[in-house]
Amino acid sequence: MFQAFDNPGAGRPPERAQWIALLARAPIELLEPALREHVGRPARWLRAPETGLMMVQGRAGGTGERFNLGEITVTRCALRVEAGAGEATVGVAYVLGRSQRQVHLAALADALLQDPAQQSALDAALLEPVRRHLVELQARRRARAASTKVDFFTVARESAGDGEEDAE
Repeated sequence: MFQAFDNPGAGRPPERAQWIALLARAPIELLEPALREHVGRPARWLRAPETGLMMVQGRAGGTGERFNLGEITVTRCALRVEAGAGEATVGVAYVLGRSQRQVHLAALADALLQDPAQQSALDAALLEPVRRHLVELQARRRARAASTKVDFFTVARESAGDGEEDAE
């Protein structure tokens, strides 16, 4: 069953859901440089990167009955990263598309972000640029959508509006 991002679940820090969501949308161009020094860390695959299809559902008007919209390609993986002193953390990731390198880096970042000693440095080097990238992307999409907006203003509406003001 789907777990909402605002539900931290048992034993998970509340921030983890947010950074997993960010890592799922992070482009590989931002993941590569931020994780370059960590790629060589000892890690063991729990689930090697695999690509499959996932059904996407929609709702008419956002509130109506669900319907199957179509299928999307998703790649996922899970790995265990040795944190030192015999400790290990598990990182998981799902990304849209077929990039096994991208999902590997996202899972590695998830595992590293669970270490409090590295969390602030990775937040500044990786998560903050991803946040800025997503805000810029959203602003470009809004600007593109706004450029296509059409206001249908008719003479009939204009004349009807003037007549109503005179009648009052």
